[in-house]
Amino acid sequence: MKMIITDLTRFDNQEIVCIAGVNPETNECIRPMPYIPKLSCQKLDILPGAIIQGDFSSCQCNAPHTEDQTGANLKFLGPCNSEEFKSILQNTSSASVAEGFGITLRLGDKHIPHDTPPSKSIITLPLSPIHLDIVEDSYKLGKLRVNFTDRAGATFRYLSITDLGFFEYAERYADENKIDELNEFIHSQEELYIRLGLSRCYQSPDGRNGFWLQVNGIYTFPLYSKEIRCYL
Repeated sequence: MKMIITDLTRFDNQEIVCIAGVNPETNECIRPMPYIPKLSCQKLDILPGAIIQGDFSSCQCNAPHTEDQTGANLKFLGPCNSEEFKSILQNTSSASVAEGFGITLRLGDKHIPHDTPPSKSIITLPLSPIHLDIVEDSYKLGKLRVNFTDRAGATFRYLSITDLGFFEYAERYADENKIDELNEFIHSQEELYIRLGLSRCYQSPDGRNGFWLQVNGIYTFPLYSKEIRCYL
């Protein structure tokens, strides 16, 4: 089966990465398991937009992480072009966070309670006109977060960015004022899509237990930042 990589995300353990993608024939989202070593990812040249071939089979998984599939014999076939990548994002798009996950969130919520999991853990959101800003975490230098408003008018603030490209960008420029420059670039583009994911179940120090919203990917058209993406 072939898939186009749409999500390349990081963990605190920087030796492994999570990849997810979409079967272009069915628009099914697949998250190959187990997570792969970062070195293997680099060796296979896996980046957002990569066309990957592999053997995938269903594995036991609980909602919302129904995209999990056992993956084996992964092979890089080359990058797709920008129009192919945008088509994948368009074909998997939801108008809002509530529509995509099929849930209702209260104002300010950033997690879905553990006892009411949705049927999926990754959605695509078009945010054009562009209502998104990258901000620096005030508690941790070099860590980026996202504020955005979806097309239903729901605003989400200070969401974690797990997008590996943005994380490495932040690491490179932790001591420089590059955030304004990055936001100016994003706002200058015609179209913006994000891949919004849910964490594994986690209980925060204040007792909230559930699946936390996180931004897996931020993609602009017609141009992209070459400091964040090698190709799209």
